[in-house]
Amino acid sequence: MVTKAPRHAVPVYSTEQGRLCPGCGQPAAACACKTKSAAPKGDGVVRVGRATKGRKGTGVTVVTGLALDQEQLRELASRLKKQCGAGGAVKEGAIEIQGEHRDLLVATLQQLGYTVKRAGG
Repeated sequence: MVTKAPRHAVPVYSTEQGRLCPGCGQPAAACACKTKSAAPKGDGVVRVGRATKGRKGTGVTVVTGLALDQEQLRELASRLKKQCGAGGAVKEGAIEIQGEHRDLLVATLQQLGYTVKRAGG
């Protein structure tokens, strides 16, 4: 018979300090155990493709292969969304921009100094 260890309540908010880290119990701004996500490893080529799977036929432009941390990825996504005039999101290390914007994104990323390939058809 497998039994689970009792789960102790961990405070995540304090009226004196605000948000607390559930790992170390310190205020979120001074957290000692922050886990920084490592940049994804790749071949150094940014790929710009199109995906429709799971979107009922609606296409999105997907930018993958960027060796950036999560915060830098969000900043770049914001810049690219403004460039295209479209919405989008950062999901699983890839930037998704709503609509067909491959040509514009390839040109923009090349101007930013990335090695870019247009993926797909």
